[in-house]
Amino acid sequence: MQYVASLLPIAIYLLAVYKIDNYALVSLRRMAILVVCGMLAALACFGLFRLTDGLLPDASHPVLEELLGAVPLFVLAWRKRMVFFIDSVICGAAVGGGFSILENIFYLVLDNEMGMGTVLFRGLEVALIHIGCSAVVAVALMLGVRVVERRRSQLEVKPANVVVTIALLLVAVVVHMGHNLLHFNPVMQFTVVFAVMGGLLAWTYLYDVDMIRSWLDNGLNQKMELYVSIRNGRLLNTPTGAFLESVKASFPPLVYFDIICYVSLHAELSVAAKVRFLMREYGLLTPLDDKARSKVMAKYKELRLLEKNMGSSAMMTIAPIVKMTPADENAFNHFINECK
Repeated sequence: MQYVASLLPIAIYLLAVYKIDNYALVSLRRMAILVVCGMLAALACFGLFRLTDGLLPDASHPVLEELLGAVPLFVLAWRKRMVFFIDSVICGAAVGGGFSILENIFYLVLDNEMGMGTVLFRGLEVALIHIGCSAVVAVALMLGVRVVERRRSQLEVKPANVVVTIALLLVAVVVHMGHNLLHFNPVMQFTVVFAVMGGLLAWTYLYDVDMIRSWLDNGLNQKMELYVSIRNGRLLNTPTGAFLESVKASFPPLVYFDIICYVSLHAELSVAAKVRFLMREYGLLTPLDDKARSKVMAKYKELRLLEKNMGSSAMMTIAPIVKMTPADENAFNHFINECK
């Protein structure tokens, strides 16, 4: 019964977080893998704390826990597998939930005299701290990678984004440390933690819905206009066409023809990826049949072949018109993986 009381709330928390994702950005498989990663982080922390018993102050434990838990989240952010607030929160919550699961099992195994009140407190409140702080760290890492990408692309970086990234990392660590060091009435403590984490989740959901809709509306319109202009033979009447015309003399005719084909295929696949993303939101997504998947993969392979034939010089030249944001790349990769 103690194991149920300790672990069931964690499962409910993770399910609640997962269910707010209308866009199916995070698969159950990825979430399960991240839960395992969180458990591995807890195991690593347990071994580290046992080896350094008495050497490290208790105040350093939350820092090390968040640092080890951040490793898989950093990998996802760097590989652009977390590009919105909501998928970052879900991934972070999964890692924090996995950490809590193994930590609670450790406590139950090593402390046979633990009362039901303590067990419930660890399942309801302590787990929520791990889940919430890991979610905040995930959002910070996603924002941090976005800042780095914009700087590498020589785009404007808003100082506010840098400040928010650093602030979120500090908040996660400070809240975790404060929770470990400051203790008061358990009911009041749970109420405060639940209100803060619930408020954070609600704000994330509302903010992210607007951000995703803006990305869909603006990006999809631009890609659709480009694709339609290419199909109707009006490419030269668009800003993209004017740019391509300006660099025409820099390439042999065959390479320039490959460039036009590449831009056309890229626009077509990008539009298809965003349409699938939009259909997923409204619950209209149906599995693609074998013929449709084969057609998409044939175009994708042609895109990669053109990229190889064109060479690095041509790719660098057209980078400004085919460059994808992390969100675009995420949707594109999701679409291609669906068709494999």
